[in-house]
Amino acid sequence: MEPDDQIMQGPGERRVAEAAERIVVEGRPRLHRTWASLVATALLGGIDVSVGVMTLLFVKHETGSDLLAGVAFSVGLIALLLGHSELFTEGFLVPVSTVIAGAATWLDLLRLWVTVLVMNLVGGWVFMWIVMRAFPELHSTAAEAGARFVDGGYTLGTFCLTVLGGGVITLMTRMHHGTESMTGKIAASVSAAFVLAGLGLWHSVLDSLIAFAGLHAAHTPYGYADWLAWLGWAVLGNVVGGLLLTTSLRLVRSAPVLREEAPATDAGDT
Repeated sequence: MEPDDQIMQGPGERRVAEAAERIVVEGRPRLHRTWASLVATALLGGIDVSVGVMTLLFVKHETGSDLLAGVAFSVGLIALLLGHSELFTEGFLVPVSTVIAGAATWLDLLRLWVTVLVMNLVGGWVFMWIVMRAFPELHSTAAEAGARFVDGGYTLGTFCLTVLGGGVITLMTRMHHGTESMTGKIAASVSAAFVLAGLGLWHSVLDSLIAFAGLHAAHTPYGYADWLAWLGWAVLGNVVGGLLLTTSLRLVRSAPVLREEAPATDAGDT
């Protein structure tokens, strides 16, 4: 599909239209994967992010700096990008745009969200157990870092941290689709990691993996029940941030392209 002339007018509008088309082209197979493919991709996503968490904890342990640890965490987001795995909060912009374009259903979207979140956590739980056995010197750092989130409380301030966390990851996805340059995509991943982990924003999967590391290390002031309650709070805020701060505005700007995409997609299914 070629963007219509009206969309193509104005500075940057052609690039917006092309990015919207790429999003739908990518999103359709993501939402129609087999169960085996979806589960495997999501498990890999949890493992990839865990590599970043391992690096984050190590740098935090050695330097005591949250900012340097945030930069170190970029290893995980770069692994997600280059390994083509799936992170829960990456499932906002692309899949929602695909559903709006008529290339998938809301049930497909719910299936994606639930499966990816659960499998991210399962893969991360296993990987962080291995990390804690391999690096016992990180136990105290992991327990302290996990408590910072799980025992952070349920206030307007912490909810705003979860909203910002969801918005930042969805912004990273938007930047990935705004360029075909791999250098640009990697720069977006590094920037998002620095903002997310370096500034202490709350992210349902990232911080759950840190909490798992603390639980595996033992001697934490929180347990799995505390973590599960925190997870619900974090998921709610991440969804609000990802959908309202980034996805909804992108949909408004890309609406003409998505409307044109729907008939073309339907025709391709016949």
